[in-house]
Amino acid sequence: MREPAFLICSCLLALTATAQQTHKWAVVLHGGAGVIERKNMDPKTEAAYRADLETAIQKAADTLDKGGSALDAIEAAIRYMEDDPLFNAGRGAVFSAAGKNELDAAIMDGSNLKAGAVADVTHTRHPITLARTVMEKSKHVMLIGSPADEFAASNGLEMVDPSFFFTERRWQQLVEELKKEGKPIPPRPAGAPPAAIGKPSADLMFPVESPDAHKFGTVGVVALDKQGNIAAGTSTGGLTAKMWGRVGDSPIIGAGTYADNSSCAVSGTGTGEYFIRLTVARTICALVQYKGMGLQEAADDVIQHQLTDLKGDGGIIAIDTKGDMVWSFNSPGMYRARISEGGKAEIGMYKDEK
Repeated sequence: MREPAFLICSCLLALTATAQQTHKWAVVLHGGAGVIERKNMDPKTEAAYRADLETAIQKAADTLDKGGSALDAIEAAIRYMEDDPLFNAGRGAVFSAAGKNELDAAIMDGSNLKAGAVADVTHTRHPITLARTVMEKSKHVMLIGSPADEFAASNGLEMVDPSFFFTERRWQQLVEELKKEGKPIPPRPAGAPPAAIGKPSADLMFPVESPDAHKFGTVGVVALDKQGNIAAGTSTGGLTAKMWGRVGDSPIIGAGTYADNSSCAVSGTGTGEYFIRLTVARTICALVQYKGMGLQEAADDVIQHQLTDLKGDGGIIAIDTKGDMVWSFNSPGMYRARISEGGKAEIGMYKDEK
């Protein structure tokens, strides 16, 4: 008499397993928002950005295609972007007014609401990996400053001298910004290569005077894996010439980073003070969860209306468990890419690209 019931249960388990295995993955990433316009972008620089966005999204896609988790995909893509001097995260991060690279990152698992974040780290090569380590190997959500770096070292993460993050392009952006503000220029960082005489450094990809020089930059990824779980991750160097100790929205759960399987996953980029005040990431998820808005509608409501009305600027990427992939930004441009299982990567930079 028990055999039919046993067979029914077995069939249900098999169907559940099959459904999980056939769940289509999807991933969206951004590389920062700001004054990104064709008139200010030479062909070589544009090609470099598009190529690196393609490589980053492909790293996430390959991870998901092999059955990796959304967290794995996020970490893989952001680690690549943290090592890419084109982006304001890790090597290539902007400098604070004190002449330091002060790095922030966060990651959140939408399946269980666990999260990890770090702020003002200066020796950890990959802040996104440190954020995940905080989430998985501590009872805390956020660690800051030298204790966060010490936690990274104690868990075997790769540590580097602060000069590792130095790029001439970002240093010259700091110098120009401090001159504009009439503030003192700090000494060139110890261990940095000597200033070039005559010919500009190779990492000066576009003029320091670019309108984008003083703007914000961040990298972020949101992903849906084959198990149907979503997650979000963000990493940044913050704002050029920021006050020492300033922390933006990126590592603040609910402001620049948030993920919940019951709504969506969001990563933001912009002037962090506004994202914090509006709790941008969580507000978008709340509109989806509690007001039943579509993902694009919710994103546009917050970015195009609430953020814009507050005179804030920036953008977000978002994904839900159905595989909907969206972005919204009120700045002239945002470096961005998205791809879903079986599809081709879509790369964008300017406002007039879909």
